[in-house]
Amino acid sequence: MLVMVSWGINQSSSIQSYLTYVKLDPRLNDRMVSGDTFLRLDTAERNQWNDRIMKEAQKLRVEPINAVIDPVWKAIPGYNGMEVDMERTLKIAMDQPLSDHIPFVFNEIEPMIQLEDLPPHAIYKGNSNKPMIAFMINVAWGNEYIPDILTTLRDENVKATFFLDGTWLSKNKEMARTILDEGHELSNHAFTHRNMSTLSESQIKKEILSTEKLLIELGVTSNQWFAPPSGDFNQQTVRVANQLGLKTVLWTIDTVDWKKPEPDWIVRKIEARLEPGAMILMHPTLSSSKALKGMIHKAKSRNLAVGTVSDLLSSKRVTAVESAILF
Repeated sequence: MLVMVSWGINQSSSIQSYLTYVKLDPRLNDRMVSGDTFLRLDTAERNQWNDRIMKEAQKLRVEPINAVIDPVWKAIPGYNGMEVDMERTLKIAMDQPLSDHIPFVFNEIEPMIQLEDLPPHAIYKGNSNKPMIAFMINVAWGNEYIPDILTTLRDENVKATFFLDGTWLSKNKEMARTILDEGHELSNHAFTHRNMSTLSESQIKKEILSTEKLLIELGVTSNQWFAPPSGDFNQQTVRVANQLGLKTVLWTIDTVDWKKPEPDWIVRKIEARLEPGAMILMHPTLSSSKALKGMIHKAKSRNLAVGTVSDLLSSKRVTAVESAILF
């Protein structure tokens, strides 16, 4: 991925004198492009820009962070670093009007160890260096409040991940299609909402595969995640899900909306524990549907992006929050 930012060079005397020279030297007049202030830089000037960019590039490099197994949070995804793309940055610098800003273009640097390189472990949160959170909405019953949730997500320009119980999905395909058409992510929440830790390997496979089949029929062919019902699982659950191509996902913060708390209480709870990388668990309840906008606003007020579980657990950088512009 390439990203571009405009990076100010702090009133450097050398760059200021250079700019003054370029602007005032009459010998450069014949190199002006008609109708604007663009200059065609010769080799010496190109080298000056190159040296300046290279010097700043060394300061701007950010090393990638490897995925790890944390003793508390278990599997933690990695996070891309970034480095200046010298060639593209120089090209843009040469094409723009002369100023004291360099429009840096960055390449992302992937970590050597990614989430998929780790042995099977549950995932409770994203990388704490990534300024993003995700809402995971577990759906096993009820449709009443899903439209309100979708409206809030649409109004706030936010995408979420809905983990669907297979029994619910089999009876509510049109609602699931609506969620998908809104641009949200659909993932696996088993088929009959049983406690996974009490099941045999073959039963776990049946629970996961039955729901996965329904998701595929709906058009979801790239699901990566499995959220065990009630958060109940054991290592066999994680291992079997992994064999089926799915990583087991839990949560960082629970709204406990099934207890029907007041929406303001949920918002305060989330605000107190909100952090980069957090996955917030909710259900299609009255409490969470009314608290959702407040939770989103608290995240945005802390400059945290809100994305799907796939967005959060990807090692890709959050360019919009990190003051960069997609190039």
